[in-house]
Amino acid sequence: MKRLFLLEDDLSLVNGLSFAFARQGYALDVARTLREADLLWEEGKYDLLILDVSLPDGSGFVFCRKVRAVSPVPILFLTASDEEHSIMTGLDIGGDDYLTKPFKLGVLLSRINALLRRAEGFRPAGPELSSNGIRVLLLQGQVFKNGRRLELTAAEYKLLCFLMQNPGIVLSKERILDRLWDCEGNYIDGNTLTVYVRRLRVKVEDDPSEPKMLLTVRRMGYKWNVTEGGAS
Repeated sequence: MKRLFLLEDDLSLVNGLSFAFARQGYALDVARTLREADLLWEEGKYDLLILDVSLPDGSGFVFCRKVRAVSPVPILFLTASDEEHSIMTGLDIGGDDYLTKPFKLGVLLSRINALLRRAEGFRPAGPELSSNGIRVLLLQGQVFKNGRRLELTAAEYKLLCFLMQNPGIVLSKERILDRLWDCEGNYIDGNTLTVYVRRLRVKVEDDPSEPKMLLTVRRMGYKWNVTEGGAS
């Protein structure tokens, strides 16, 4: 049984979602404040987090940052804040998806199911990937840069693995989205992928403004460039 974590202060919405998730066979724990979330959260206990942004004692963004410091668990923001800045912030700090209220229950369930499938179904071949000082331990789901562990979101991790498995090959945005988000995930667009690429560059490149590894090939897509002496 998949375990979901819901951070939401609207009691009527909590009740409705609790019923809907139970019908889907999901176990659900609910926190209505950041304080409750801090007390309830336990790394490794949950398969997916659903976070509101505006809470009585602060912002769901704060909790997301805390989680991302220790866990790549999929995170979906579910909030009334539909401003572009809020959406970009949610994705930049580690959210894997962002859905605004009001929403259709079927859409929410489809996104949750897709995130869970991708998190469970991503099984790269081989025990390790390594190039350009970046080392991915596939069995452990850990990434290191020059011996220092990097904290990546689930989406960033999968994107990095896919690129590193195809060194020197230009991967179109469509192919990357197809690989990471499933063919039915048409709510994920190229602009969202751009955010993930930019965020990943900040973590793996020495100078994100002048990338040497994760390159943009204009009008074609992205490729993982193995620099001289970078293969291993």
